[in-house]
Amino acid sequence: MPTIFVLNGPNLNLLGTREPEVYGSDTLDDIAGRLEDRARVLGLEIDLRQSNHEGHLVDWLHEAQASDARAVLLNAGGFTHTSVAIHDAIKAVRTPVIEVHLSNPHAREPFRHTSLVGQAARGTIAGFGALSYLLALEAAARF
Repeated sequence: MPTIFVLNGPNLNLLGTREPEVYGSDTLDDIAGRLEDRARVLGLEIDLRQSNHEGHLVDWLHEAQASDARAVLLNAGGFTHTSVAIHDAIKAVRTPVIEVHLSNPHAREPFRHTSLVGQAARGTIAGFGALSYLLALEAAARF
């Protein structure tokens, strides 16, 4: 079955307890379970990972291409706004990348309004809480 990488950046391991008024009460495991259920229906496999380290995300983007993944769903967390390295890795691989955010960065602090990830990604889905991941999966299934 085709694989979709779901890559999550810093602090996303704290979902469910970290600022639930912004990010909701779902944990990353909750989101993973929903993604796996929907992926099965779509004939896909999910490879979900999380790291607080920028280099891991870069390595995993390279791995997605090397393993011929169909797509990557990427919630780079705070690296979204700062990481030239992740931007460049997205540009360097042929695997389509969909930027995902639980909250709407444009409705938040001004420093969140610029996305280096979004400038390189195929598209962005943001602001729908955990549903953002499922919407991105639906889009990735059509690649």
